[in-house]
Order: sequence, then C-alpha cells, then structure tokens
Amino acid sequence: MENPGLSFFTKYQVCCLGLQKLVIVTFGNPDAIALERGPGVSHGPRKTTTFAPMKPGTILIIDDELTLRGLVTRIIRLEGFDVHEAPDCKTALKKLVQNDIDVVLCDVKLPDGNGVELTGKIKALYPSVEVILLTAYGNIPDGVQAIKNGAFDYITKGNDNDKIIPLLFRALEKVQLQKRVRELEKRVGEKFSFDSILGKSRPIQDAIELARKVVQTNTTVLLTGETGTGKEVFAQAIHQSGSRCEKSFVALNCSAFSKDIIESELFGHKQGSFTGATKDKKGLIEQASGGTLFLDEIGEMPLELQAKLLRVLETGEFIKLGCTEPVHVNFRLIAATNKDLKLESEEHRFRSDLYFRLNVFQIQLPPLRERKKDIEMLSAFFVQQFSVKTNKKPLRISTEYLQKLERYNWPGNIRELKNIIERSVILSNGDELTEALLPYEIQHQTAGGHNSISAFAMTSIEKQHIQKVLNHTKGNKAEAARLMEIGVATLYRKMEEYGLH
Repeated sequence: MENPGLSFFTKYQVCCLGLQKLVIVTFGNPDAIALERGPGVSHGPRKTTTFAPMKPGTILIIDDELTLRGLVTRIIRLEGFDVHEAPDCKTALKKLVQNDIDVVLCDVKLPDGNGVELTGKIKALYPSVEVILLTAYGNIPDGVQAIKNGAFDYITKGNDNDKIIPLLFRALEKVQLQKRVRELEKRVGEKFSFDSILGKSRPIQDAIELARKVVQTNTTVLLTGETGTGKEVFAQAIHQSGSRCEKSFVALNCSAFSKDIIESELFGHKQGSFTGATKDKKGLIEQASGGTLFLDEIGEMPLELQAKLLRVLETGEFIKLGCTEPVHVNFRLIAATNKDLKLESEEHRFRSDLYFRLNVFQIQLPPLRERKKDIEMLSAFFVQQFSVKTNKKPLRISTEYLQKLERYNWPGNIRELKNIIERSVILSNGDELTEALLPYEIQHQTAGGHNSISAFAMTSIEKQHIQKVLNHTKGNKAEAARLMEIGVATLYRKMEEYGLH
C-alpha cells in the first residue's frame, strides 16, 4: 500500500442506505466514519449520487492494507456487489481462478508486484475482466502504460475518490454487455453449426462429412444442388465452424439484382463516381474481408462481373468505382448454384476460367426425394417451429399425413416442405395434422409420388408450377419471376394465358 491509513477515504466517510436507493454521502470531516440506515444524516454539508439498478457483479479488491481493504469492501458490498479480497498479486491470481470476477479494483504498489504489470497479466488470462487501478501518486507514464495494458481506468486516491463507485458501475456495465455479446455469438454459432442440420440419411451425412473436412482451410467451396436443398445453411455452417467465424458472413443472391446494382453492391464506389453516388459505399467484398463471402446463384452473375470477380480471387485486390488505388481484401468465397456450371461454361454462358477457379472443392447437396428417411424428422421440427410461431399447442402428425409427405416427389425440396408444414399448421383446428390439410397436388398424387396431371400435358404442368410458386411467394410476382428465372412481363403474360390471379 502506497499510503498507510485511511487516506483512501479522506472524503468518502459515510454511506447511508435509504429505503429505496443507495446514497453516498460526502463529509468535510476526514476523521469521522459512520455507517447507518436512513434517509440521510445532518452532520454537515453533503452531496449525493444515485445509481440506476443493475444486476449485482463480483468485485475483487487487491490492496495490502488490511484496514483500508476491509472498509472499501464494506462500502462496495452496500452497493449490492459480491466482494472478494486479496493482499497481493499471487493471492489475486488465485482468486481469479476460483471465482467468476467481473471487475478488479487494484492498488498500483503491492508487496510482490506492480498493479500496472498485473493488469496486463489479468487481461491476457481473462479478457472480459475490467481492471480499475488506484494510486496515491499518479504519474503520466504509469497511466499511459496502464491503459495500454488494458486497464478500464487509472485514478488517483484522494482527488478521485468520488469516481470509484460510478466507475465500478460503468465497468460492470461493460462486462455484462460483453457477456451478452458472447452469449449471442454462441447462440448464432449453435444455430448455424453442422449439428443444426437435420437429417440422418446417408446422402446428407456424406455431404456434412465432406463439408467438415474443408472448414479449417481457406479453400473456395462450390455448393451445388437443386433449389431449396439448404445451400445457405451449409455455407453458414462452414463459416461458423472455421477459423473465420468471428468475422463477418456476407451473403448476396446474384439473381436478385441487375448487373449495375450487383457491381455496386459487390465492389462499392466513391462519392461522385456516378450520378446518385452521394457518399462513399463499402462493397460486400470489402465488408467480408477477414470473413466469408457467400455468393448464392452465382450462375446468374453477368459475364462482365465474372471477370472482375475472377481477378479479385486471383490477386486479392480490386479497384472500386471512382478510385485509383487498389483495395486489398482477404476473404473466403463460398459459392452456390442450382445450375450445371460445367455445361454452362461449355455453352459460353459462364466463364470457364472462373468455373475452374470456383470448382476447387465441390459439395453436392442431395434433393429431398433422395433422403426421404429425413422427412419425418424435418416435419416434426417445422411443426414445432410453426406451432410456437402461431401460438398453438404442439401438434401431432398423423400417419396418413406423413405417408403422403414421404410419397411426394418434392421438386421444391426442404423449402417446399417447410411451406407446406406452415400452411398445415395455420389451417389446423385440432391437435393433429391430417391428410385433408395438405395441398391438392399432394393429396391426389399417384403411387409413384407424382400428381394426377399427365406427364405429357406441359401446359398443365407449367400452370401448376406457376401457381405453386405464386403461393410460395404469397402473390409477390417479382419474387416469383426471380425464382422461376423468367421476366416479370413473361410471368404476367402466362398468368393471363392460364387465368391465374
């Protein structure tokens, strides 16, 4: 201890606990120390500080002066904190191992070390613990080094006594915020982990096993498979399980925008680079630096942009619109498509050099019709999910309902199953999902899993498909046209032709 005695409390002498709030009382008399309950005292001039309610935290006080340490402990406990004490560095480190400490209040000069150096050790071992340093003789070099070592604050005894309690609350607030952030990150990681991918069938387990082998590398991954097979779920799982999980996962659907918009979204631009560019824009590639860029439906990317993307992948840099200096980036690319890119490149609709650059590690996701053993598990999950969403009690799935699902061919895969389950849950009035709640085409399918429309009646199949997609998008024609990869004008023409509304 730098200054023996009770110099720490030359101003802080009395703590009064009011009926509804804690009040810190400051007196001019440095010799009087009193602790009593009540709305206040009348021994002289005073000033009060009131603090907002907060979840109690755990404080470690490190000071070799027993009398002072006991007094500080007693006062801080009145604030609702759980307090532990240590007389030196060695004991303090043991206390940190034994207890879940939130904030450390530490003297600078200790018998077996220095508080500034101890701060560095604590932050290295326990990054979320905040350290407040106290010194009797503050100096600028020590203060600067303390902050560099990660101290929350560095204050002088006597002059800064009235800052201690507010500092503890501020430090605790930061600790609790960090804990909430870590908890959210943990939940996100669990939500998008491989364990969250439902299915025990051999095809899906083979795909998961393949994906697990690539997670710890920076290799480009190409996810292929039909629409609705869960390509983005796999991309998220690869990102969350890899070394880049603490950085951004940035996704873009290449079929959702025009060429100019995709270019602006991917590469960004400088203010004034074109009409309407009122401020600098950081592109998604730059935002994904250090993390993962997921390009869904990459087969829809315009050829001109494919060349720019290829250069970024090969050089790790690009020049955004309106700039002259290159921007250096380091990201992992995961691309997805429901097209045969090899065939597309052979027919000159996709750059062959970009195809070979993307096709380093390809994972083919199985369609739902090849993993029908998983339909029961997936259905149960979606029923539970939508029961909660619609404020209904958990529903059972009837045997007939499940059999119809398992016989169906699932052209829309898991996405289609999810939508059908949601519709069934909304329509249900009882405690069980029955066959009558299924769409017409599933109820009236043939033994082979197809509906009763003739395989040769192309117009009927097209009409049914358009109606199905419109139902899926809840009447959003622009989204329906995008999913069917046709123009909006074409969709309107076909809707008029088939009498769809």
